[in-house]
Amino acid sequence: MARGSQLLQRPRIYGHRGCRGLRPENTLAAFLHALEWPIDGLELDVVLSADNQVVVSHEPWLNADICLGPTGERLTPEQGRGFNLYQQPYATIRRCDCGSLRHPSFPEQQLAPAYKPLLSEVLEAVARRSAELHRPVPAYSIELKSEPHADGLLQPAPAVFVARVLAELDAYLHRPWPELLIMSFDHRVVQAARMLSSLPVCLLIEDNLAVEEHVHQLGFLPDVLGPQHTLLTPDLLRWCQAAQLPIVTWTVNALSDLGAVAKLGVHGITTDYPNRAASLLGL
Repeated sequence: MARGSQLLQRPRIYGHRGCRGLRPENTLAAFLHALEWPIDGLELDVVLSADNQVVVSHEPWLNADICLGPTGERLTPEQGRGFNLYQQPYATIRRCDCGSLRHPSFPEQQLAPAYKPLLSEVLEAVARRSAELHRPVPAYSIELKSEPHADGLLQPAPAVFVARVLAELDAYLHRPWPELLIMSFDHRVVQAARMLSSLPVCLLIEDNLAVEEHVHQLGFLPDVLGPQHTLLTPDLLRWCQAAQLPIVTWTVNALSDLGAVAKLGVHGITTDYPNRAASLLGL
């Protein structure tokens, strides 16, 4: 993704966790259903299991709102957080149903039993479905879930984490590779990705710290900035335009917000509702 390319006729559309507004998040069903619209890319989150498998999951634990335990039991929030994926073998994680409970914020979700897939499964399933649709494989925005003070507890050290994800991409993506973007809120992960790979990197931000301070802490200008859409102030937009830093913003769902953000000159929009974005933009 070349810098200075953020001013497009329309922003690129990325399905957030597949299409969280329509199917349970980060499941095979969500990624495959998102392909029913001509979106540009898929956004997903990855963590590691105890046996070093790259698991597609937003949290490195079980979200009790949307996941059942390995024996089908309902979990309290405390029990869900106690189910640390980094301390569990993938065989146990796979027994947890994360598709039968509707997310309380997404009433349109169609439910069906689903497990947390491996990254390799998502890559292979999306490639097969794209071929059936006679479409190129979409771009991938892959967020590595990492907290600065949780190394060894919820995730490995950044360089180890990045290297494991890169190895999975190398093993399971067909060449020529689709467009890939490695993302994280953790500056250390973005730094490790820049050191270990030539893939574009994206720094995600959700706080009110000035973007120039984030870049100063990072030590270099990332290829893409990923701010929450409520942070798209005139100052941030001007700074990124001057720095020729493309913006892929998240998570934009309301039609009014989609319309407003699409006019700001951002490079991309991540949304839980690719159907809404496709309709609005005439895709």
